[in-house]
Amino acid sequence: MAYRIKRLNQLIRKEISDLLQRQVKDPRLGSFISVNEVATSSDLRHAKVFVSHLSSLQQKRETLEALAAASGFLRGELSKRLSLRNVPELDFYWDDSIERGAHILELIDRVTKDEDRD
Repeated sequence: MAYRIKRLNQLIRKEISDLLQRQVKDPRLGSFISVNEVATSSDLRHAKVFVSHLSSLQQKRETLEALAAASGFLRGELSKRLSLRNVPELDFYWDDSIERGAHILELIDRVTKDEDRD
């Protein structure tokens, strides 16, 4: 990955996190949403934003819907904060890596407990 895109991903991630914390007032978003990663396309026209939140499946859907609804606002605010010719379109995706990691740790704990019994 090019250094410029990597820097841009980090900057967009930071700015979106800040905007979600301070300026977006949608009750569907809850209190704590983590922006885990941003992946910008090589032509800088699209950005996949991976978010997570400890919630139920229904709340996850509502969160993604709220973020999709706020994407225009977020993109406008990014254009004010970043000096880019074109601000990428934002597409939000659920990142379940934390949940998968917790599940894997649980499986490892089960295996080690079973080995300790034997």
